[in-house]
Amino acid sequence: MISYPNINPNIVSFGPVHLRWYGLAYALGFIIGYLYIKKRFSRFHIKNLIDDAVFYAILGVIIGGRLGYVAIYNFTYYLHNPIDILYVWHGGMSFHGGLIGVILAGIIVAKKYKISFYKLADEVVVIVPVGLFFGRIANFINDELWGRVTTVPWAVKFPSGGYLPRHPSQIYEAIFEGFILFVILRFLRDRYIQNKGFLFYMFILLYGIFRFFIEFTRQPDPQIGFIYGLTMGQWLCISMVIVALAGFSSVKKQWRKNE
Repeated sequence: MISYPNINPNIVSFGPVHLRWYGLAYALGFIIGYLYIKKRFSRFHIKNLIDDAVFYAILGVIIGGRLGYVAIYNFTYYLHNPIDILYVWHGGMSFHGGLIGVILAGIIVAKKYKISFYKLADEVVVIVPVGLFFGRIANFINDELWGRVTTVPWAVKFPSGGYLPRHPSQIYEAIFEGFILFVILRFLRDRYIQNKGFLFYMFILLYGIFRFFIEFTRQPDPQIGFIYGLTMGQWLCISMVIVALAGFSSVKKQWRKNE
């Protein structure tokens, strides 16, 4: 068993103001994403496209992620404590909500600049796993979203988990949804970037599969528990796989027309 490395969630504090690892993870993800998008989007030669794409994407992640968590995971609490919805720095972000937010942002930008949504999405999803990697590491440091009780040798005793040996599910997610997913998409990018929608739906498919199986090691949210034997995250991932397969079927028809 491994004792939890008691890392202060605050990097530095200036009175009531705290710089937290959680916030730094998001900041690093956005900075790396901006640099990547700036490099890749420059080939479109469209003025203001890069700045608008990044701006709307950030809004999509934050607003979608927060509202997704509020609506899906803790609606009753926030219904009685609406002001707490604004306290994003306390944690409580939904990946699936953030994904919907970014997709809506992409649709807005695509319409504004009269460019294919898939052209934008295929580029952006390649760098998304980097942000997910930093986010899951921040979850580990924050002592949150830990796994189920286990006897595996690398189990971690989280303070908020009652010092019981648990799966470090945040690390599993950082590895599979972050590092491995990035490597796969980066490998596929130059080979399939001309097939509009391929990378976008591949991201949705692989994330859904990785997250579905990792959820078997993750402690379900106490306010929700299990739904017909599966966690809320698993049901959402099943939806992602279905959407991805339907999406592949749709874009394949367009590929054939192009051929």
